[in-house]
Amino acid sequence: MEPTAWPCSGGGENPSKPRSLCDVSDRIPYLNARLQGFGVTIFAEMSALALKTNSVNLGQGFPDTDGPEVVAEAAIAAIRAGHNQYPPVVGIPELRTAVARHQKRFYDIDLDPDAEVQITAGATEAIAATMLSLLEIGDEVVTFEPWYDSYGASIAMAGGVKRVVTLRPPEYAYDGEAFERVITPKTRLVLLNTPHNPTGKVFTRTELEHIAEVCVRHDLIVVTDEVYEHLVFDGEHIPLATLPGMRERTLTISSVGKTFSFTGWKTGWVSGPESLVTAVRTAKQFLTFVSSAAWQHGAAVALDLDDDYYRDFTADMAVKRAVLCAGLTASGLTVHEPQGTYFVNTDIRSLSGEDGADFCLALPERVGVVGVPTQVFYDNVHEGRHLVRFTFCKRIEVLEEASMRLAGLRQTMEADR
Repeated sequence: MEPTAWPCSGGGENPSKPRSLCDVSDRIPYLNARLQGFGVTIFAEMSALALKTNSVNLGQGFPDTDGPEVVAEAAIAAIRAGHNQYPPVVGIPELRTAVARHQKRFYDIDLDPDAEVQITAGATEAIAATMLSLLEIGDEVVTFEPWYDSYGASIAMAGGVKRVVTLRPPEYAYDGEAFERVITPKTRLVLLNTPHNPTGKVFTRTELEHIAEVCVRHDLIVVTDEVYEHLVFDGEHIPLATLPGMRERTLTISSVGKTFSFTGWKTGWVSGPESLVTAVRTAKQFLTFVSSAAWQHGAAVALDLDDDYYRDFTADMAVKRAVLCAGLTASGLTVHEPQGTYFVNTDIRSLSGEDGADFCLALPERVGVVGVPTQVFYDNVHEGRHLVRFTFCKRIEVLEEASMRLAGLRQTMEADR
């Protein structure tokens, strides 16, 4: 049976998904079967709605201020110094060395910058290149739902099959038995995101130790998406590669975008054992070949910023988390306060019996705020139908304006009835 399209992000697994967002024909002409259902992303759709309605956009996770000036100036200096042609495929040595220093400094991970670090066009390309290089047709990838939208598309492009373990609010607890049940002889790798987008969950040491033990027992590769590694408010970020038996089987992915507020630079990296990194490079070179020559110089400076930057950045985001959570709570929504990232999920059932997608479509007209229906990040859409995600990586005055608008939500919804 051919898949029913859910072009926002979900792929073909969910024919029950509502068609109220990103509604296009079931099939896109000429698009291969693996990518049917991966059309316009939910982020593009909701950001366009924010512009159309002049709403506060708390849907798409990009900051509304630039990162440190010294980092921007390093990229500008690189342009003026003539670093405007193809950089090395592996990435400039300054950035690869900075990545290695960062991993040693924060996690005591030793890396050979020449053999065990690959620079990519953001974490998204790193994930895609990893799936394309490591998966055979029909291989299974275990990940956690809700999942970031590029995961499903990358797995599909590689001909893999996504298998999920559901994280359920309010704690988004890890179910170790469910994780073990989903492992089959066809499982090739585990794709783990911690701190986790979109839930804000930070996996605990106990959870990670269990994941590590299962992966060693079944001889699985693990790919960890750690782009929010420096945005932890409660708990501790523990790279899976630091646990026993995991260094030789783990590829770690991160980027400059989230930690330093330069999301448009699309400069990321993948690190790990030489054999795995070499495989990823083989696919990466035929995707973008190379990217962001000057931005790589800026990223190298960013990673070497002192501890004050990292501490202040996290503290600032914690304040913003508090402001938005308070505003959402005051609106009548049930808030699941995140442990990390810069996203917060809310349960709309305290205010509405609506589907989350319908709620998000109506929200801009009701109060002038945009969120994202979390259900688009689930294979089992019913698990997330009542959840809506908002981001707090905005200026305080923007969050306060959004909170003020949200204060009238209950009244406008009662008027709608």
